[in-house]
Amino acid sequence: MDDREHETHDRLTRRQSLAKAGGLAALLAGSAGWKLAAGEDDADAAVGPAAVASGAVTCVLAPEQTEGPYYVSGAKVRRNITEGRPGVPLTLRLRVVDASGCTPIRNAAVDVWHADALGRYSGVQDQAGKTFMRGVQRTDASGVALFKTVYPGWYPGRTVHIHVMVHIGGNVVHTGQLYFPDTITDAVYRRSPYRSRPNRQTRNAADAIYRNGGRRSQLALKRLDTGAYTAAITMGVHRS
Repeated sequence: MDDREHETHDRLTRRQSLAKAGGLAALLAGSAGWKLAAGEDDADAAVGPAAVASGAVTCVLAPEQTEGPYYVSGAKVRRNITEGRPGVPLTLRLRVVDASGCTPIRNAAVDVWHADALGRYSGVQDQAGKTFMRGVQRTDASGVALFKTVYPGWYPGRTVHIHVMVHIGGNVVHTGQLYFPDTITDAVYRRSPYRSRPNRQTRNAADAIYRNGGRRSQLALKRLDTGAYTAAITMGVHRS
């Protein structure tokens, strides 16, 4: 693990203190079968009071996770965060719901940031002043924020991940990290430009942060005919 990330992992930041009561809810039995490429009706049917009452959907709060050393405030409000950088296209579908009933939360600000295909973060170190792979989107009436990005690359000491922060009414209600199945990452990394950096060092099971709730923060992925991927998760939060 990167020393700076290790130090951040060992303490709660101010944002995490604000969000301590919040958390990330994963769809358990239903999440793996969520039809991302299907119509909105299918996705909408997967959450809501009726689904919760029937037991078809269970929202479970997962532990907060460190925001890491590479958070940069003031990210642009935009859907496409790639800035033309290469990589396997990835559409993120992040749904924010009220953890008490899995009902959608509209107008939450969802903030994401991650490494590019070559494992570099914008805004820090030799990439200071750059903004690729960072952005903010507001959730729609279904609680969904969409991002167009690329499959993240790896860097030493960490498994592949995306950082996420959810803001409601100016308050941070969740800080977490989103993860990928290792088998899918292995397939993606056989493609360009990822294959120029073989032998990634850390897989999910060896990542200290992943071991603290990562299984419940894993994205449901689907490969499209074009070779691109869609990824989805439902994040259950308390409004304050």
